[in-house]
Amino acid sequence: MTNTSGARSKLLTTATRLFYTEGIRSVGIDRIVVEAKVTRATLYRHFPGKDDLIVYYLQEADQALRGQADAILARGLPAPDTLRAIAESIAEGIRSPGFRGCAFLNAAAEYPDPVHPVHQAVLAHREWFSGVITEVLASAGDAPVERAARRFVLLRDGAMATGCLSDPDPICETFLQGVEDLLRLHFAAVD
Repeated sequence: MTNTSGARSKLLTTATRLFYTEGIRSVGIDRIVVEAKVTRATLYRHFPGKDDLIVYYLQEADQALRGQADAILARGLPAPDTLRAIAESIAEGIRSPGFRGCAFLNAAAEYPDPVHPVHQAVLAHREWFSGVITEVLASAGDAPVERAARRFVLLRDGAMATGCLSDPDPICETFLQGVEDLLRLHFAAVD
């Protein structure tokens, strides 16, 4: 018999792999149960429904990205270098094997209803990410930061959405150059 934490871990690992590689709506509970080698009752003991499992999958992805950002922020770099490091981290993810786009953008496309819990999890992540970029920009001076933060997020979204459609190298190069252009314009306004 599988222990509780082991079963939950197997469910999450399996769901994460399947949701990310094949899409959330295309993967049914039965498939997750079979591939995780647990019973349906075990799944429902840990997650009341598929939506709960999806939200947890997104929260886990969110926590991983927060951990990456926290590690970059902890370096104490000047704001432009912090933003470059965040951009490099994003580009590294796009270049990674098996990259299939942003888990959050993919989920939002499958769950467009803004009040659905899955869509709310996406919005919470995006709000956090935008807040991080805004705070880093604000730490460098008095120039207005909201527009620059929106541009950074938009550049990231574009790179994440297209990074799985073709060779990721030119996409990452374009993304990183866009971030450099943004930093040059923003920090020229600060000086």
